[in-house]
Amino acid sequence: MTARLDRQFAFLMEADRLKQVIRATPIVDGSRRENSGEHSWHLALYALVLADHAGPGVNIDRVVKMLILHDLVEIDVGDVPIHSQNGEAHGSAAIAEAEARAADRIFGLLPPDVGAPLRALWEEFEANESPDAVFAKSIDRVQPVLHNIATGGGSWTEYSVTLEQLEARVGAKVARGAPRLWSYVRGHVRRFFADA
Repeated sequence: MTARLDRQFAFLMEADRLKQVIRATPIVDGSRRENSGEHSWHLALYALVLADHAGPGVNIDRVVKMLILHDLVEIDVGDVPIHSQNGEAHGSAAIAEAEARAADRIFGLLPPDVGAPLRALWEEFEANESPDAVFAKSIDRVQPVLHNIATGGGSWTEYSVTLEQLEARVGAKVARGAPRLWSYVRGHVRRFFADA
């Protein structure tokens, strides 16, 4: 019992480090950048509130779990902004390998009967193939868009993002799992891209 609790609490204490990972996206009032712990919490809330936009067969409880877990690997890897032009690109093989090593370490802190199912949810999110993962990925992509709208362009300005890049890197993912959300949000995005 003591050894099991030691492992569970070790994982939970390690997870607290996610609050130290600073993302490119500002918080809605523009006063500072969001941290990855805040981001994960906010995404879970987005999923609960926007559940009526999920496709058939999507299990919102599983989506919420994925969203709470999806960025834990950033404890080791850091945040890799989707629009970053420097260093390793978001979604590159090198980043995927680093994240897999981080998942091994972080989920490995837990007893196997707890860690393995959580790791499986993380992998499902990353694979982005199941209906639950597709919706979760849509929510993960739409939240920063709303923050950038609220802050007058936010990280889009910093990274010189074009509407074409936004459509390819974000819009396609949101539209795949929540087409009505992207249709709505896209209407609010256009004003930030004068050349569109």
